[in-house]
Amino acid sequence: MAGRPRSFDRGAALRVAVEQFWRSGYEGTSVAMLTAAMGVTPPSLYAAFGDKHHLFEEASTWYFERTCEAVDHAAALPTAYEAIRQVLDDAARAHTDSATPPGCLLLTEPRLGPQREVIRQRLKSRLDQAQRDGDLDATADTERLASFLVAVMRGMSGCARDGGTAEEVSAIAEVAATALLKASRPSQAAPA
Repeated sequence: MAGRPRSFDRGAALRVAVEQFWRSGYEGTSVAMLTAAMGVTPPSLYAAFGDKHHLFEEASTWYFERTCEAVDHAAALPTAYEAIRQVLDDAARAHTDSATPPGCLLLTEPRLGPQREVIRQRLKSRLDQAQRDGDLDATADTERLASFLVAVMRGMSGCARDGGTAEEVSAIAEVAATALLKASRPSQAAPA
């Protein structure tokens, strides 16, 4: 394709674009910022991705798919507590990883509300499964619990973006997992 170097690595370009959108948000990210970060010219960016909007769509889809993989992996754990604890611990680590911007693109970018809803639905499905398995109180409101989890993760992301340490963000995850367990199974204490 004219204007695009032969060594163009689409995957690497998407990772760089994700990071730029993550740092500055969609609205705060210009094509000039993207081309500088990606090391390409504007014609190369347009030839490869069409425009900023299409680049954002592809980059955020790539990021979303990785997030779903992590949630699905955690959801496969044997108990609801283990699954939710893993989701929250993974989020805490990701939000404070020094190799990436703080926080989470998926949880902070206003344009990604539909993707957040998919994550919420996946968490609800895991909680519903826990009810069917007898691992979660039958009276627990899985709709509200899943919404609570997404809100906690968004709060963890905000804490990390505001400079919260890994220990501070992990402490939020721990308290939330314990609170969720107590709210859903009032007669039992959290496992050690």
